[in-house]
Amino acid sequence: MKKSISRYFPVFMLPVLLAFTVFFIIPFFMGIGLSFTKFTTVTNAKFVGLQNYIKAFTFDNEFLHALAFTSVFTIVSIITVNIFSFALALLLTRGIKGTSLFRSIFFMPNLIGGIVLGYIWNLLINGILSPFGVDISYKMEYGFWGLVVLTNWQLIGYMMVIYIAGLQNIPDDMIEAADIDGASWLSVLFKIKIPMVMPSITICMFLTLTNTFKMFDQNLALTKGAPDKATEMLALNIYNTFYGRVGWQGVGQAKAVVFFLIVAFIAFAQLKLTTQKEVEQ
Repeated sequence: MKKSISRYFPVFMLPVLLAFTVFFIIPFFMGIGLSFTKFTTVTNAKFVGLQNYIKAFTFDNEFLHALAFTSVFTIVSIITVNIFSFALALLLTRGIKGTSLFRSIFFMPNLIGGIVLGYIWNLLINGILSPFGVDISYKMEYGFWGLVVLTNWQLIGYMMVIYIAGLQNIPDDMIEAADIDGASWLSVLFKIKIPMVMPSITICMFLTLTNTFKMFDQNLALTKGAPDKATEMLALNIYNTFYGRVGWQGVGQAKAVVFFLIVAFIAFAQLKLTTQKEVEQ
């Protein structure tokens, strides 16, 4: 069997590696190179050194505001999504009648596309605010919490499934031993269940972090950055810079490189910190 796998491995992997190289590796490094140039197309790029990066941080306050807004939004979303999804997972692993139906219902929002979700919640929130003569673009706070609610509604069900899988892998004899010893519900939660599901917490925090920090389509459909780009997140800011400002394509590309580095650094740091707390079973 191993010899057969080794023999046909290149046949199956070569198309995948070729596609990955052509559509990801080459464009990725081309994008890094273009961030040091001024261009309108890849054929007329002129090298300008670090000028695009300097311009992004010194001549564009919108980028720094988008970075701050995205960071705060990501922190709030990570906390709320994981707390609510873990609470639902605890509730739906207690043998409640209709558990499978509830799991399916909570998971369904994750199947809806981001653009559709954004427009749905735009209509809902504006419907709530309309009696007061305002809409979601009236204040930055409305857009911020609208994005938080949308994100929670979309991601909680998906993270809940991961937490349920982690909770179901906890040996029953550990819980029974704790009950026999007279451990309280909170003691079992914080000293057994949470430490034992740390691998699930690592995955859920990573997925929440990357999904919220890179959010684009929901932001575009829900607020479009209104009012006055106060709710514009990083991905939308980069898009508007690249396609909406003449002569700023190189700056937009530089922002994209910085964006990638920030997401990669934060994601790997989070994985490192949470992985260290995982309990080996």
